[in-house]
Amino acid sequence: MTPLELGGGVDDHTSAPPPPARQRLVGRVAGPVAVAVVAGVGLATLALVDPNRPGHYPTCPFLWLTGLYCPGCGSLRALHDLALLDVSGAWGMNPLMMLALPFVVGSWIAWTRRSVTGRPRRTLARPGWIWALLVLVLVYWVARNIPALAPWLAP
Repeated sequence: MTPLELGGGVDDHTSAPPPPARQRLVGRVAGPVAVAVVAGVGLATLALVDPNRPGHYPTCPFLWLTGLYCPGCGSLRALHDLALLDVSGAWGMNPLMMLALPFVVGSWIAWTRRSVTGRPRRTLARPGWIWALLVLVLVYWVARNIPALAPWLAP
């Protein structure tokens, strides 16, 4: 005899009903909404508290230890400039971040759309793209520390 025939196992009469569709939707979009709220609060903070003034934010640990710029150096100041709608100032602080930002926002939009529709992600990033991104970041890291390129790449 099976456990169900003996009276054990799952009983259909006592199992909880599935949550309503609206409740399932709220659970699915909770992640993208939370990220949007945190990003919005962070951007508002950066708009109000100027990272160009000393004492408000910590120094980049890599810059502090080595005296060299990392790929992220200048990103806080770039986001501050963007929050104040100064695109050219943001570009001057970190061009790589400015180039990456549309991809980050696009990825968030795609994530939100998948969450709303309930569709799973169809593909993952191909290894070639991940390696290309790694090479791009490493080349940028080295290039922004070359004195001849400092007027264009240094924050």
